[in-house]
Amino acid sequence: QVQLVESGGGLVQAGGSLRLSCAASGSTFSSYVMGWFRQAPGKEREFVAHISWGLGSTYYADSVKGRFTISRDNAKNTVYLQMNSLKPEDTAVYYCAATNRWGTIATISQQYHYNYWGQGTQVTVSS
Repeated sequence: QVQLVESGGGLVQAGGSLRLSCAASGSTFSSYVMGWFRQAPGKEREFVAHISWGLGSTYYADSVKGRFTISRDNAKNTVYLQMNSLKPEDTAVYYCAATNRWGTIATISQQYHYNYWGQGTQVTVSS
């Protein structure tokens, strides 16, 4: 079965950088889309970015565009989220997700569209 394991979270000062990793296993992922979501205390889970395994096409939430970069290494079945210029409002638990369902830019940005999830990794940005 599909398993997703996140790593790379931690504590960083505002303006700093972190790189999150998501190791995927249990399937052939060539037709999958991988996404990053985050959830802060008291807030709903929100979309951050997604990438297609096959073509590497990407899409970002407006709040992170220009600061975050999603990428993948198909040989390693690993997806990354490079986070630069971090702000305190980026503090959240970050989740890796996967879907093999058809979708659009709009639908693939929605939490319900993903059928596999990792356990999450905490990112804390101090001011």
